[in-house]
Amino acid sequence: MDFNRFVSRSSHLYIAFDPVAISLGPLDVHWYGIMYLLAFLLFWVGGNWVARNRAWQGWKPQEIGDMLFYGMLGVVVGGRLGYVLFYGLDSFLRDPLFLFRITQGGMSFHGGLLGVIVAMGWYGRRSGRSLFQVSDFVAPLVPVGLGLGRIGNFIGGELWGRLSDVPWAMIFANAVQPGGWQSAELRLAWESGALDHLARHPSQLYQALGEGLGLFILLALYSRHPRPTGAVSGLFLVGYGCFRFVAEFFREPDGHIGYLSGQWLTMGMVLSLPMVLAGVILMAMAYRRG
Repeated sequence: MDFNRFVSRSSHLYIAFDPVAISLGPLDVHWYGIMYLLAFLLFWVGGNWVARNRAWQGWKPQEIGDMLFYGMLGVVVGGRLGYVLFYGLDSFLRDPLFLFRITQGGMSFHGGLLGVIVAMGWYGRRSGRSLFQVSDFVAPLVPVGLGLGRIGNFIGGELWGRLSDVPWAMIFANAVQPGGWQSAELRLAWESGALDHLARHPSQLYQALGEGLGLFILLALYSRHPRPTGAVSGLFLVGYGCFRFVAEFFREPDGHIGYLSGQWLTMGMVLSLPMVLAGVILMAMAYRRG
């Protein structure tokens, strides 16, 4: 028996997971969708814990479910509209039904953020609170979902990083060939070491650690004590914008957009800079009001 057949000569990990977690007849449940559901569940659990243990924030556990419903609408509708407007406008103008093909392009965080802001404002009016009273409560709970979403991207073999030869670089089958996760030929090529030059930064994991874990720790520590209204929301904008801007140096830009300038400026950077500026202004105004 040729045991060499089972030993990879590649120096990089090969990422080729089946993006479908469960198939129920004609319905395919993707890992990315499961991560969204898990994120919503953890938001509900975390929100209830905060409401019970931080009475000074003025929230009741029974309010969390209603807030989550509004947030889910904002994430889904805003995320898809944002992707179409920021990254797929040409496709939408050619075919308006592109808006509803959520498997083509997915969703945009920046669009989802705008959708959530609208949803929080709507919920705030119905509950007698200001937008920033709602967003200050919501902001520390959001990074958990962001991190899970990036892990979903990693499992799905999408939104991969730029080409790299760092020791922890990985070979994403779908980056080599569309649908490559199910290609036996690609796996054999990887085992022989023929794909080493196509290794990439696992930027999805960088983002999970930055805008997921890092931002969660930052906001959890900052929001443990009462802060001026709007300050927690401002720190979220600053923190996410900075983490995302840095991650864009390692993330491959969308193929149909590419680099906006040189070989470094991406749409993700352009959309993140206003977030940082808005966050700084919001925190300054919050502390000035006292």
